[in-house]
Amino acid sequence: MIEVREIDSKTAVDFLLPRHYSGRIPPISYAYGGYLDNELVAVCTFGKPVSHYLCTGVCGEQYHSKVFELNRLCRIESLTIPLSQFLGGVLREISKHDLIIVSYSDTDMNHHGYIYQATNFIYTGITKGRTDKYVSGNKHSRHYNNDEQGRYRKIRSPKHRYIFFATKNKRLKKELLGELKYPICEYPKGDNKTYTLGEYQKPKLIDTVSGKIP
Repeated sequence: MIEVREIDSKTAVDFLLPRHYSGRIPPISYAYGGYLDNELVAVCTFGKPVSHYLCTGVCGEQYHSKVFELNRLCRIESLTIPLSQFLGGVLREISKHDLIIVSYSDTDMNHHGYIYQATNFIYTGITKGRTDKYVSGNKHSRHYNNDEQGRYRKIRSPKHRYIFFATKNKRLKKELLGELKYPICEYPKGDNKTYTLGEYQKPKLIDTVSGKIP
């Protein structure tokens, strides 16, 4: 049985950076590790979304402060137990904080969010594709410097959006469900693509002058 422990952000970063395909470390407010025989075998992190629109768009302005994003979930290559077992334990732990959890599955990685389906997240549809300001080094667009503006923008692929009400308070959970602004949709299905741990995803760029993808 996997043991779930709250861990510090440095422990989480040291585990994630050489493994997760994004190659970037997000803001971390809560971090949990999964241990087997005292060995760290999985990590899950949560952070406050940068977007004010996202935080108010889930259940309204009154619940803005409760919205956090599950922004990283990763395991060691040799882990044989289902990762959903670890995530289920994490959700039980973070439910002590009465939060609204948002998470995404990247269509560009051919992910459908089966792990969220297995842990009873609510599926609320797919986001629209868009482009972001491109920052060299694959950094987040919040690090963009107008003095260094280039001719490229980064393509953000559509993503499956999942919501989980992480609370043990049944009355609050019912209240949050009633305030949910997104439609509740049927779970998406399809073949998932797996990625090699430590193999980073390269950003897809578009040339703003030619309109072409280099």
